[in-house]
Amino acid sequence: MLLCPVIGKLLHKRVVLASASPRRQEILSNAGLRFEVVPSKFKEKLDKASFATPYGYAMETAKQKALEVANRMHQTVGGLILEKPVDKQDAYRMLSRLSGREHSVFTGVAIVHCSSKDHQLDTTVSEFYEETKVKFSELSEELLWEYVHSGEPMDKAGGYGIQALGGMLVESIHGDFLNVVGFPLNHFCKQLVKLYYPPRPEDLRRSVKHDSIPAADTFEDLSDVEGGGSEPAQRDASSRDEKAEAGEAGQAAAEAECHRTRETLPPFPTRLLELIEGFMLSKALFTACKLKVFDLLKDEAPQKAVDIASKVDASACGTERLLDICAAMGLLEKTEQGYSNTETANVYLASDGEYSLHGFIMHNNDLTWNLFTYLEFAIREGTNQHHRALGKKVEDLFQDVYYQSPETRLRFMRAMHGMTKLTACQVATAFNLSHFSSACDVGGCTGALARELAREYPRMQVTVFDLPDIIELAAHFQPPGPQAGQIHFAAGDFFRDPLPSAELYVLCRILHDWPDDKVHKLLSRVADSCKPGAGLLLVETLLVETLLDEEKRVAQRTLMQSLNMLVQTEGKKRSLGEYQCLLEVHGFHQVQVVHLGGVLDAILATKVAP
Repeated sequence: MLLCPVIGKLLHKRVVLASASPRRQEILSNAGLRFEVVPSKFKEKLDKASFATPYGYAMETAKQKALEVANRMHQTVGGLILEKPVDKQDAYRMLSRLSGREHSVFTGVAIVHCSSKDHQLDTTVSEFYEETKVKFSELSEELLWEYVHSGEPMDKAGGYGIQALGGMLVESIHGDFLNVVGFPLNHFCKQLVKLYYPPRPEDLRRSVKHDSIPAADTFEDLSDVEGGGSEPAQRDASSRDEKAEAGEAGQAAAEAECHRTRETLPPFPTRLLELIEGFMLSKALFTACKLKVFDLLKDEAPQKAVDIASKVDASACGTERLLDICAAMGLLEKTEQGYSNTETANVYLASDGEYSLHGFIMHNNDLTWNLFTYLEFAIREGTNQHHRALGKKVEDLFQDVYYQSPETRLRFMRAMHGMTKLTACQVATAFNLSHFSSACDVGGCTGALARELAREYPRMQVTVFDLPDIIELAAHFQPPGPQAGQIHFAAGDFFRDPLPSAELYVLCRILHDWPDDKVHKLLSRVADSCKPGAGLLLVETLLVETLLDEEKRVAQRTLMQSLNMLVQTEGKKRSLGEYQCLLEVHGFHQVQVVHLGGVLDAILATKVAP
C-alpha cells in the first residue's frame, strides 16, 4: 500500500481537507487517511488571463485556498479542478462545447505543511497538478438537455460527473480517472511520500526512483519533529555486516509496525457515518422548508443570517447554523454578502415553483417522519403504523389519515402534485397514446398528469376521477391554458362508484397502496369498463428481483419505497412478473414496460376479448 509508511506519521498530525467536495472526502477516506474538513473561504476569482496555462491557474487557486485555511487552522490539504455551471443554460453551453471533443481536466493540489515558532505560523507549500484527457461522444441536443434537467451538472465542477450519469457522455479517458472525479489520489500519495519520506543519499546511489515506495529500513529514522531528521550515527567501517543485520532487523520491525497499523486502522467508515447521520440532514432540509427559508431567498439578493432570522421569527445563532448546513448540502450559496438560493432551491424547494417539492417535503416532515419512528413495530407486526401515530384505530386509511381535515387533505394533494409534476411528461410520452381519444386518470388527484396528457395529445379528452373532497380542491391546482377544455373532473369512489367511460385508463401510483384483494377488485372494475382494444396504463415503482442490479442506487430507493409502503399503507411494491400475472387475470395482455428514470416504471397493457 503506497501510503502505508506515511500513515503512521500522519496519525500524530492534524490533517485538514480545505474543500467541501464529498467526492474528495470519499477518495481520501478510501485511501485510509483520517482528516477533518474545513472548507476554504478563498474566493475563486483569480484572473485566468494572467496565467499561461490552465494548470497554473488550478495550482495557484488550490494554494490560495489551502493557505487561507492554514492561517486559521494551521495545517491543510486542498484542491480545485474546474468551475461549476451557474445555471442550466450555462451547463448546457458548457456540455455543448465538450460534445464530440477531447478536453483536459486539470486539478491543482497544494499541501501546506505548518509549524509554529515563537507563536508565529510557519508554512511550507508543496504544490502539483494532474492532467487527465477526456473525450466526449457526439451528443444530441435532446440528450444534453435531459442530462442538464437531471440536476447532476449543477453541483459538478466541469458540468458533469464522470462517476455517475455523466459517465454515459464519455467516450474515452487517458490518465487518472479519480482526477476527473475530483482528486488525483495516485499523484497525491507519491507527493506525500516525497514530503515525509525523502530519499537518503545511499538510496539515490542505489538508483531508487524518486517516486517509488521507500525502503522500510529508513522509516524509523524519520523524526517526529517537523523539519527534523535522524542524527548521523557514529559507525566503524569494520562493522558493515552488523550494520546490514541491523538494517534488516530495522526493516522487519518497520514492516511489522506497518502491518499492525493497517490491522488496527480499518478503512474510515465515511459511507456508514453518512447513513447514520443522514436523518439529521433530512430534518434540517425539512425545517428550512417549514420556515420558508427558500421562499424568502428566491430571486433575491444575498441576505445575512440575522436578517433571515428576524423574518422567519427564529434565533440568529440557530438560523445561521441551519443556513450553514443548507449551504454545505448544496442548497444555498454562502458569500460575504450573505446567503442566497441555488438553482436547485429556486426550482424545487421554494413553495411557489412549477416543479416545487415543498408540499412533498412537508408531507414527509408532518407524517412520514413520525411514522418511521414506529418502524420497529411495523417490521414486527407487518402492518402500517397510523394507529400508533394518531393514537386511535384507523378504519379508513385515506379518510382517517390523509383526508381527516381540510389541512391534511391539502397537504397530501400538494405532495402528490409536486411528485407527479416531476414525471408527468415522461409518463405521457413513454408510449404512443395518440390512438386513444379519451382517458380516465383514476385517483388523478390534482390533475397534473391529466394536463400533461392533454398537452401531448390535443385530440384526447381526459377525465380526472377521485373522491369528492379531492375534486372539490383539484381545480385550484389547474393553471389556465389551452388544455383546460380537454380536462374534466368527476367525483366518486373507485372501489364503489361507476368509472367514467374511456378508451384508456390510467392508474398512477395507485395499486401499491392496496393489498392484493383490493387490487383485484379495482382491476376487475377497470376491466368491466373496458371494451376490447382499450388500454390500461400503470405507473409504479417495480420491485427489483435481484440485488445484483447494476444501478444499486435505484435499487436502494426502490427497496426504501417498499419499506415506506409497509409503514404507511396497506399495500406493497410488486415486481414486473407480479403485475403481469395480475393484469392477465383480468384480461389485459400485450404488456409493454418502459423505465422512466428515477424509480418509476410505466406499464401499458391492452384489453383483449374473452
